[in-house]
Amino acid sequence: MENDVRFPLLSVSRLRMETDGQGVTTLIGGAGCPLRCHWCINQKPLAEGKVTCVTPAELYDKVKIDDLYFQATGGGVTFGGGEALLHGEFIREFRKICGKRWRVCVETSLHVPRNLVELAARVADEFIVDIKDLNPEIYRRYTGGDVSLVADNLRFLLETAGADRVMVRVPLIPDFNTEEDRQASMKQLAAMGVTRFDCFSYITPMR
Repeated sequence: MENDVRFPLLSVSRLRMETDGQGVTTLIGGAGCPLRCHWCINQKPLAEGKVTCVTPAELYDKVKIDDLYFQATGGGVTFGGGEALLHGEFIREFRKICGKRWRVCVETSLHVPRNLVELAARVADEFIVDIKDLNPEIYRRYTGGDVSLVADNLRFLLETAGADRVMVRVPLIPDFNTEEDRQASMKQLAAMGVTRFDCFSYITPMR
C-alpha cells in the first residue's frame, strides 16, 4: 500500500513552535482542496506548478532530521493544505512509519466526505479545524462551500475523537465577517462541544 499512495507536496516548513500543534512541529503543505477561499495562501505556488509527489517513506526521510526536537517537545508533523484530509490514506501510511514517537496533527476545513473524517480520526492525534464562519452566507461567499457539511463533520469529530483533540480556528476576515459574526460562530461552536479556540485576524494585502 505504501508504494501506491503519494502526497502532492507544496512545502516543508521546519522548526515551528506552538503554531501548528504541540511542541516543535514541521508543517507539510499539500495541494488539493474542495474550497476556493478568497485569501488562499496556496494560489501562487499552485499556479507556478511547485508540486512534487512523494511517498510516505520519502516524506519521512525529509522530516526525520528533526526527530530529536519532536521527541523532546512532544511535537511532530502537521499536515496542512490545501485540504489534508483528501490524503487520509497517505497520512495513515506515514503514521505506520513514524509510529507513536511523533504527534501527527491535521489542519482541515472538514469540507470533505464523512469517510475521510472517520479515517483521520483513527490516525491523527490532533485536528486544527479552520472553520472560517458558521454563518452559511458568509461561509459560501468566502469559500464557495456549504458550511452545513462542515458543521456535521465537526459534530462527528467531537463525538468520536473528543473535544480535547480538536482546536477550532475562528478568524476575523476583513470584508467578509465582523467581530459580532465571529462571536456568534463561537457561541454556536461552544454549544456543539468545542472547548479549544484559536481566534485571530487575517492580515490581507493592502488595496
